Amino acid sequence: MAALAAKLVARNAIADNITFRPAAGHDGLACWIAVPDTVNVDRSPLVAVHGIRRNAYQQAELFAERANALGRTVIAPLFSKHDWPRYQQAVRSGRADSALLTLLDELKAEAHWHTAQFELFGFSGGAQFAHRFAMMQPHMVSRLTVASAGWYTFPDESRFPYGLSPRPDGTDPWCAVTQDTFTRFLAIPTQVCVGADDTARDPNLRSGEQIDAQQGENRLIRGIRWTQALQDAAKARSLPPRASFIALSGCDHDFRQCVLRGGLDRVVIPSEKPPRPTIGPCGRDCAACKAPCKVGLSLLRSV
Repeated sequence: MAALAAKLVARNAIADNITFRPAAGHDGLACWIAVPDTVNVDRSPLVAVHGIRRNAYQQAELFAERANALGRTVIAPLFSKHDWPRYQQAVRSGRADSALLTLLDELKAEAHWHTAQFELFGFSGGAQFAHRFAMMQPHMVSRLTVASAGWYTFPDESRFPYGLSPRPDGTDPWCAVTQDTFTRFLAIPTQVCVGADDTARDPNLRSGEQIDAQQGENRLIRGIRWTQALQDAAKARSLPPRASFIALSGCDHDFRQCVLRGGLDRVVIPSEKPPRPTIGPCGRDCAACKAPCKVGLSLLRSV
């Protein structure tokens, strides 16, 4: 009983640290923020993006305890169904990617985070948004974790959102994803997580002959294939593969279950410090460089 009471007290204390920030203006983005008791200004915040159920509070709640222990802030944006019906694709039905950037600028001005980059997480529909956002803004993301995405943008010549090719007339915002941008995306440490039992073809899973052939018949297979595709794309560019796949034991398509049973919070927020960047002779991070020199490429391959 004493142990249970202690857990309840700790949970209530964490909940007290989670606050709702309403959207600033008509086109703004609301969010839940979990601020630690003591903020470690050297650790980047975690931006955690919800799925189509839009339970942003749950994202903040289930990551808050672990983040609090490390002095890290959790920012959980809320993409309302009315304003952002297709936020998963980042650039469709409004620029969800731009809305997140604006929110983060506002939070930085309010001193909620200080670092040049942030870590990005998404579950289900949020995982779709997260990897597409990182492809467009790789300089902003220091680490990416996508969990249980229904489908992915693959590194091939298919038309977006299935692949990297924008509309031929150049009006699609996706045209911002160039070969250089995508190469920088491949340098981001990326974890792909799916419940080992997440194999159902439920109504929310996009399906059809074309996408099944490209990506697989369920979320588990699709996560494995996408990870392999990123690894192959990195090798084709003579870069070290930075994508890895993790199956969460005993979990299906349920965020709370993935955290409490599968340890997803430990995957997203590891206790050890993140690896130091590979600094070339010019003093810059080789992974973030637009055109790494020969020495820088050699350093990256040795990591």
